[in-house]
Amino acid sequence: MAAAESSGTAIGSSGRWALHGKTAVVSGGTRGIGRAVVEELAALGATVHTCSRKAEELGERIKEWEGRGFRVTGSVCDLSVRDQRERLLREVADRFGDKLDILVNNVGTNIRKPTTEFSAEEYSFVMATNLESAYHLCQIAHPLLKSSGSGSIVFISSVCGVLLENKAMEEQIVGRTPLGRVGEPGEISALVAFLCMPGSTYITGQTISVDGGMTVNGFYPTKPF
Repeated sequence: MAAAESSGTAIGSSGRWALHGKTAVVSGGTRGIGRAVVEELAALGATVHTCSRKAEELGERIKEWEGRGFRVTGSVCDLSVRDQRERLLREVADRFGDKLDILVNNVGTNIRKPTTEFSAEEYSFVMATNLESAYHLCQIAHPLLKSSGSGSIVFISSVCGVLLENKAMEEQIVGRTPLGRVGEPGEISALVAFLCMPGSTYITGQTISVDGGMTVNGFYPTKPF
């Protein structure tokens, strides 16, 4: 662990632990972890733009957030489609004055069948959603993040949607987790918010597992399912 002798900000200053004046884009922000991240960042003072493929769901969330006093806007966008990703970032650039402080990528999908049964179209869809979209978003967001002078990018990956549908597997995973339970979305969003705050500026290039200690026992269950 290393630190500069002076960070220029007094320890304990409230500015280190808030996001007032920051702008953020959170993909997949209408449910689950993405929704928790939107609400965490907005509650800490950030202005957030999110997206969803489902217009009705997005509209409901926006109305709810407005009622809570959060500064959140949104776009209907399928991030597996390149043109729609580019349109999203153009909207963000216009809204935030060609600057962006935070990019949180929370989009992922999984086709629940053996990999030997994947069609070429299904494989392309998974790669476009899980890999290409994240990579491309970083590319096209880079000028906006650079202009802000303090850009933060956070990628979120979760296996809970597939592992935990199998109750026997869930029981085994929980049994191997020191905290004895699965995590909640708010426990993920708290870390995301911290990584975007001025107080965490010396943390970069890290993979952080928010897993209740499960990985100390190894990731995979001991029995096949």
